[in-house]
Amino acid sequence: MTARTPRRSAAFSRLSAVAALAVAGTLVLAGCGDQTKKDSGSDTGSSAAPSGSASATSAKAPLFDKLPKKYQDSGVIKVGTDASYAPMEQTQNGQIVGIDPDIAQALSKQLGVKFQFTNGQFDGLITSLYTGREDVAMSAMSDTKARQQGLDDKGKKVGKGVDFVDYYMSGSSLLVKKGNPKGVKALADLCGQTVAVQRGTIYEDAFKKQKTACGSKGLTIQAFDTDSEAQTRVKAGGAVADLNDTPVAAYIAQKSGNGNDFEIAGDPADAGPFGIATDKSNSQLRDALKAAMDAIIADGSYAQVLQKWNASSGAIKTVTVNGGS
Repeated sequence: MTARTPRRSAAFSRLSAVAALAVAGTLVLAGCGDQTKKDSGSDTGSSAAPSGSASATSAKAPLFDKLPKKYQDSGVIKVGTDASYAPMEQTQNGQIVGIDPDIAQALSKQLGVKFQFTNGQFDGLITSLYTGREDVAMSAMSDTKARQQGLDDKGKKVGKGVDFVDYYMSGSSLLVKKGNPKGVKALADLCGQTVAVQRGTIYEDAFKKQKTACGSKGLTIQAFDTDSEAQTRVKAGGAVADLNDTPVAAYIAQKSGNGNDFEIAGDPADAGPFGIATDKSNSQLRDALKAAMDAIIADGSYAQVLQKWNASSGAIKTVTVNGGS
């Protein structure tokens, strides 16, 4: 799921399955939990089995008629994700699992179609909507005005933008080495230091803004393709901190090295929404997803998913479209 200035927002958010496996060990959630969580580029990756069972795919589903005919006929909505961000999404035994896939499964029961997740790089997910490779992006992606308008971190127009159906609220937190050897409590404490972050996220943007604020003291930013690489850099002492979604940072801190590798520094900041992204030309699909989100909140299945992953602190009560700032 940043945000705040929205998730993976202008200030702080992501745990990867790779991190959970390579850095943290066994994936077992114990705590809740983008730039922008990422913008453009080409995505690559492997497909996972569709969320939802065959029985969930039915024209008798309550909201089936709200879908564009394309999806009624195919029975599938293609979902782009970066499955390296537990507990939101990660790969386990060859399948993509987590909060987002479970929410998608609940949505599939309302819409009567399967949600087929494909793993790719975060910074290519929005582009995959533009090209039609994917129908939606669901990857703990922060709903931001910049993404809605297709702007890069400098305000330059780089795409037509996307619409978001917001489904979760998340703050951001600094992840530091266990014991916090540099005494980091806030972004300002990072001046003159080296930080690590996942490339293309709002957290990279946050570090860039902080670098400007640091002035002559400077701030060295090391950006990596995955958050697990950034975590490894912090763990090795090559960087002071990584910036992540609060539930993800909490998960990493508790699970990596049985809690001996990392800790959260300071208080969470910048609460903002994660959204399911759709191409702006696909407004009927967007509205069907909103209706399905409304339905799973009303019937309790949304709350059950978050309870399963111990992520109820980010639950929303009202579904908005493009509610990010």
